[in-house]
Amino acid sequence: MSPVVHLNVGGHLFSTFLSTLTRHPDSRLAELRLRTDDGGRYFIDRDGTHFGAVLDYLRMDRVPTENIKEVLREALHYDIKPLVKLLSEAPQNFGETVGRQQFLSRVPHYLENIEVLIHIARAEAVASRHSGILICVLRTEEDLGLLDNAMGSLEAGRESVVTFGPWKATPSVADLLDCIRMDVESRGYRVAIQPEPAVRASLFRSYDCFFKVTFTWW
Repeated sequence: MSPVVHLNVGGHLFSTFLSTLTRHPDSRLAELRLRTDDGGRYFIDRDGTHFGAVLDYLRMDRVPTENIKEVLREALHYDIKPLVKLLSEAPQNFGETVGRQQFLSRVPHYLENIEVLIHIARAEAVASRHSGILICVLRTEEDLGLLDNAMGSLEAGRESVVTFGPWKATPSVADLLDCIRMDVESRGYRVAIQPEPAVRASLFRSYDCFFKVTFTWW
């Protein structure tokens, strides 16, 4: 019979057979060199909120149907490859990894621009309830060619405008704006995005590529 192992995962207590814990020999759980806590339980210094779902999979091949992203993060940490594959293919993660992230990988400097957007908003938050940051979304290479003219028509300085695009993929400008909102909100900020009135460059030309991202601080 396999010995029983008692675990303390960040304060969450579990008991299982050693054979269950080491079921996948190439996982980090099979290679752990554990210290014990004051109660003699093997201690893993990690939040154990979702470790039970990982343990259920090791025991019974039960794939969780709740908190998929969080359990996937734990499966990745413990390097349980079959569980990682199953969770990655779950509908909740499939659209994110195969659809949204693949799209965003085709938007130049997307993640860097998100950081710049947040940095500017925080710099403008002093003694204010809201920070309004202009972004310029360029869908095509043709739009990019008009960037200088569009920026020159702004009353605000172009150095405070964050530019996204262009990209070679089917999602629209509205789809990109949704991604920006989702990724900024995932960092804990409250934001709203509204189109700016078209900027007129001349009697015959105006630009509708500008949007205002409003951060609400309190």
